[in-house]
Order: sequence, then structure tokens, then C-alpha cells
Amino acid sequence: MHLYGTQAVSEDGHLTIGQVDTLDLAKEYGTPLFVYDTALIRKRARSFIDTFKKLGVKAEVAYASKAFACVAVYQLAAEENLSLDVVSGGELFTALKAGFPAERIHFHGNNKSIAELELAFDSKIGCIVVDNFYEIQLLKEISERRQQKMRILLRVTPGVEAHTHDFITTGQADSKFGFDLNNGQADEAFQQTFNHEFLELLGLHCHIGSQIFDTAGFGLAGEKMIDKISDWNKAHDFTCTVLNLGGGFGIRYTEEDAPLEPQVYVEDMITVVKNKATVLGLKMPEIWIEPGRSLVGDAGTSLYTIGSQKTVPDVRKYIAVDGGMSDNIRPALYDAKYEAVIASKANAPKNELYTVAGKLCESGDKLIIDAKLQDAASGDILAIFCTGAYGYSMASNYNRVPRPAVVFVENGQHQLAIRRESYEDIVQNDLPLTLKKGE
Repeated sequence: MHLYGTQAVSEDGHLTIGQVDTLDLAKEYGTPLFVYDTALIRKRARSFIDTFKKLGVKAEVAYASKAFACVAVYQLAAEENLSLDVVSGGELFTALKAGFPAERIHFHGNNKSIAELELAFDSKIGCIVVDNFYEIQLLKEISERRQQKMRILLRVTPGVEAHTHDFITTGQADSKFGFDLNNGQADEAFQQTFNHEFLELLGLHCHIGSQIFDTAGFGLAGEKMIDKISDWNKAHDFTCTVLNLGGGFGIRYTEEDAPLEPQVYVEDMITVVKNKATVLGLKMPEIWIEPGRSLVGDAGTSLYTIGSQKTVPDVRKYIAVDGGMSDNIRPALYDAKYEAVIASKANAPKNELYTVAGKLCESGDKLIIDAKLQDAASGDILAIFCTGAYGYSMASNYNRVPRPAVVFVENGQHQLAIRRESYEDIVQNDLPLTLKKGE
């Protein structure tokens, strides 16, 4: 069994995280339950940051908070000297509520509203990543009306396709994100923003995809962006101060995955950018990256209580849990794969093959198909690994199922980070029928 971070198996065969028994967590907080290993999050953050420091390269490591956002995780990110990538007014509001330093917040998104942009200006955030020509016009109007400066990056699509799922590949030409680097759109965006009185153009941003296991794509994207910067430098004397190469660094979900260590991604990026800049006679820009999944993905474990079981002779055995696609949509959406363990029998051999079904009213609500597990019984706690990214953040109230609680653990301590929703929470925004019945 592969263990992540501070996960261990106690003498009595129980899965522990952060020196806390997962059975105790399930008993105290209930299930479904997301458990985050904050020591692992801190370790990953420091790996990225320390590599830049060791190589003497000025950088910002921004947590891509769409992976998992809440007040407590933003405060953890601030403690670890991370910057922050937000993609909505809601994420920005949460970050400000958490007391996150506004100057370290970067605002992404392909359709930012006027209200969201006004909030960004009000909060004096560090940077807006500009996605399209409509947004350029909004930023000009807002900044000129307010007589307020804002730092910006231009998001570009460099035409690099990462080896990943179609739905999570964002760096190719046919993308809803960014200005195309190859068809003149990026040049036009540069012309519209360079030397504007209130918009300070720092440089370029790209994001080529997610769950990437090699560095070749990042290197190719970096080279293409440096080439474009060189063109603008020669034609307009533009100095790029920031090159943001995005995120997408892969993690291990199953034995089929072979991710690189954080420092390998960073070292290879720096080598490519530094060599290319030197050849072209450009000053080395500050490097920004945006790890999300690689910070919190395998730091998260979902705990469920097993309920019903069903055997289809000569086909499969089902076990059903008290959650499902309402708290983890990825298997249904991406065909995502996971590994799991019966938390009270972690040392026992995995001699059974089960399909783990959720409780939602959908035939496709299956969390793991053909999971190798210990003998399962109703009431057992099932732990599914690596659910820390895009689990809670994409959770829903489908079938009016309350969203789970979230707990942080570290050094034998545990704390509630997000309370479990109640049925009263589910109906709190509902209003009674007031239309009069027709005759």
C-alpha cells in the first residue's frame, strides 16, 4: 500500500494521518469527511520555494486555489509565504476574509465581471491576468475612471498540448483561455496594453494543462514565450519582468502515475528560460508558477462509511458509501482513478475486488471501479487517497445531499476547517411559493 505524507498504519492496523487515527476522526466529525495533511502541504510549498532560492532566481509560487479554497487553507498558504491565484470574486472575497496579503493575489478568469474587477481594484491586489480583448477594455475604463494603476500579465496560448485529458488541456490553440501566440492576437493585446497610463504590463502567462508528468511541455512553452518577448523587446523596447509558466504538475493517484519531484519541474523550467534569455540577450525575468493539485491533491483523504453491498454473480461486487459524485465528481467527469483502503484493516491483505458506488441517483456514480480492498463490512470506514484537489471545490448538493466537513491534521492535532452542511443549510436560500394558482 502506498502511503502519502504523514500517513501511517498503527500497531492495531488503523490508518493514521498526522499521527491521528482516521477512525477517531470519523467518529468525532462524521462521514463523508475530507482530511487534509497540512504537514505535507507545507513540505510541498517549501520544496517549490526553496528550489528557486537555491538557484538564486526571483520567483513567486502562487497556490492555484481552485484546487481547494477555504479560509483556513488560504491562511496556511500565507504562513508558507505563497502567493495566491484566484479565479472568481468568491475566491477573492474568501482570501480577503482570511487576511491573505492582497499584494500577493493574482486574479485569473476568462469572463471576469465588472463587479469582480472593481473588487480587485478596491482590494489593491498584486496582479490581474488578462484573458481577452473585452477584459482589456474593461480594465482601461475602470483604471482610467478610478485613476488607479493595476499590474497585469497577458495570458497566452502557446500552442503546446500537454499529454493529459482533453477536458483539462488549456495550452493548445483551440482554447477558451488567452490570446493565441501564433495568430497575431497576442501582438494585438500587447499593442493595446503596452505603455497604457494605468496598466503596468509585467509580462506573459500560460498554462498548458494539468496532471503533467514531464517537463518538456513547460520548456517548449517557455521558449515560445521568450521568443515573443524578444520580438517585443526589439520592436518596442519592452522589458519583461515576469514570466508565469502556470501549473499542472502531476501527482500520484495510482501506481500507473509517475510524477516528478517539485524541484525537478522548477530546475528544468529555470534552465530553459535562463538559457533562452541569455541567447537572445534578454534580462532574466522573475518566474511565477501556480501549483494547485501538487500542493493539496495527495494531502487530502476522503473518509466514508460503507453501507449496503450487492453482488452481481459472475460480474462484480458493489459496496456503497455515504458520499459519491456529490463530493467527488472527478471519476464521473474525467474517468479519474483512485486507490483506497479499509481504514481499520490497513495491514490486512487486499484479497477482494469491489466497485465503490456512491449514494447519488445516477448509474455513473462510482468512485472506484474494481478496487482491490480488504474484506469489507457494513459500518467499515473506507479511506480514498488523493482527493484533496477538485473534490470539495467541485462538490455539489445534487440530490440535496449536504456537503462534507473538512478537517486539518498535523502533529497529533486536528481541527475543523469547514463544518458539515446541515439540511437547514440546504434550504436556507429557498423561498415559498407565492404565485396564485390559476383557475
